[in-house]
Amino acid sequence: MGSLCVMRPGFWSSFGNPALLSENSSLLAGVNYENRFNICELGTRTIGLTIPARSSSLGIIYSHFGYSDFRRSSIGLSCGMPLSENFSAGARVDYFFENTSGDYDNSQSVTCEAGIFFRPNENINIGIHIFNPVPNSLRKRIMPSSLRAGAGIKLSKVLFAGAEAEMTTARKIIIRTGFEYEPGKNLFLRAGFSSENTSFTFGLGYRLKVVMIDLGFATHEKLGITSAASLVFRIK
Repeated sequence: MGSLCVMRPGFWSSFGNPALLSENSSLLAGVNYENRFNICELGTRTIGLTIPARSSSLGIIYSHFGYSDFRRSSIGLSCGMPLSENFSAGARVDYFFENTSGDYDNSQSVTCEAGIFFRPNENINIGIHIFNPVPNSLRKRIMPSSLRAGAGIKLSKVLFAGAEAEMTTARKIIIRTGFEYEPGKNLFLRAGFSSENTSFTFGLGYRLKVVMIDLGFATHEKLGITSAASLVFRIK
């Protein structure tokens, strides 16, 4: 769906905007693998867990990118809760670690992120997310900050569409759009567009009892296709 995440409730979207964790009422676990440009050294492996806790919900995510000579890992702990019937908020603490072979130094950094989710009616979703609001003057290593805002609408019982914009430090604004269509029971077709590298995306998902299976693909104007696959298990 063009990597839309700030306004679309779902397992992986909850890690893009922690406020969406408030929409979760089940114990879920997921695994994901992204193969960027069909180069195994650029693969990303991610695991996540969401835990409902009374009126709020917790999320834990771990991600690993790279190979033996360069590895980047991150772990995040997030929480989301409803503040009213139609309004939710969430926050996350992130820890990043980079390991490089040879004479290069390893690096570590800690930051935070936060988001809000607003549903003015049953068909419209609005989300805002900010990453790394900490000034770089307070840290040794420069880390970019970003702000994402988007809205989505349920056009019918089987069709959802949305759009969002992202502003990142020292980069151009990125526009993303996408839709999800449910042509049959438990089958989902998705497509989207991102202005970053003029990328078109498409994929599908299928819910098989307690397992959600997703496949996704994204094009790059010069480097080819990135593919991704994930499994989400509903434990309870």
